[in-house]
Amino acid sequence: MSALRVFAARSLCGLILCLPAVSQQAPQQTTPPAPAAPQPDSARVQFKGSAIEVIVPVTVTDDKGRFVSNLVKKDFRVLDEGKPQSIEFFSHEEKQPIVAGFLIDLSNNSRIHWKTYQDAILELVWNLLPGDKRFTGYLISYGNTADIVVNTTWDSEKLADKVRKMKPGGGAALYDAIYLACTRRELVKGEPYEPRRVIIVVGDGHDNASTHNLEEVLELAQRNLVTIYAVSTMAFGFSNESQDVLERLTHKTGGHVEYPLNSLYKDVSGYLSNPSDDGNYALTVGTGGYAAQISNGIIKAVGGIGGEITTQYILRYKPDYDPEAKPKPYRKITVDIPGLPNVKISAREGYFPNEVPGAPAPAPAALTPAATKK
Repeated sequence: MSALRVFAARSLCGLILCLPAVSQQAPQQTTPPAPAAPQPDSARVQFKGSAIEVIVPVTVTDDKGRFVSNLVKKDFRVLDEGKPQSIEFFSHEEKQPIVAGFLIDLSNNSRIHWKTYQDAILELVWNLLPGDKRFTGYLISYGNTADIVVNTTWDSEKLADKVRKMKPGGGAALYDAIYLACTRRELVKGEPYEPRRVIIVVGDGHDNASTHNLEEVLELAQRNLVTIYAVSTMAFGFSNESQDVLERLTHKTGGHVEYPLNSLYKDVSGYLSNPSDDGNYALTVGTGGYAAQISNGIIKAVGGIGGEITTQYILRYKPDYDPEAKPKPYRKITVDIPGLPNVKISAREGYFPNEVPGAPAPAPAALTPAATKK
């Protein structure tokens, strides 16, 4: 027993002597980390955008602008920084689930044809939110400030009711509206893969009231795999120095701009062709030709955007990186169809391979049906 006590005593002494050394080598194990300073609301980012898997919605049209809808997976080729990728997911289902953000310009520039714009917005809402819970949307208005008017929901009437009550007036905070769409609205489980993320701007692209800038929100949209579309409210005969803003936002993210009022009157007899003492506007305003041209322009714009969003080819791939290559903060994507060199292909131009700094995980939300491989 005495020998056992001696052994125990020696072991205890050895343990005590070792404690200071352990403490000096790894003090972080005994000292709890200081809590991170809370971020202001404006700095919180809700979405994540990472390169674990890249989603590429693709629109293919022929030389007459008609959708090409009979392609299969093997027809497409995706290049990531010039290197061919293996397409792991392919879909061309009709009525693909989306979460659509409607960003409405309520600045003074929208007042000329406001009733017309309201009709276009309502048609878009009803077209993209048919009452099926797989299709959700939210409504953001922007004037002097940007505000979430209706958070993410499948109920189109909630959005339509607010649209009917909107009245334009004030400045334009477009960039802040895009920032809100990418950071503050409620998420749906499964996005950005199913449902996909789409933003539709109804406005002319000008901004004079935002706290964020174009480059900032464009990068944020690209990181979050958002596709931006736009219905321009620029009227025929008016110059718009902000037109390039909408073109850049849409082109860089894989969408496009529709101009329903830009060429309405070219086929209306008398407009800008038969002079009148009362002015050219008096020849057409209030006539059946004038109203029909506006209606046709809106129908084509709504159909162009709605049709493209719901009938795109969806490609997904896991990037095949060269582990020895220098990391790139932004990676370029090229999509082509080698067997059809004359078609027009619209797709996002690239993506950011790293997550948005400081982005928390999205909150749990409604479950969406899983996509099926084809």
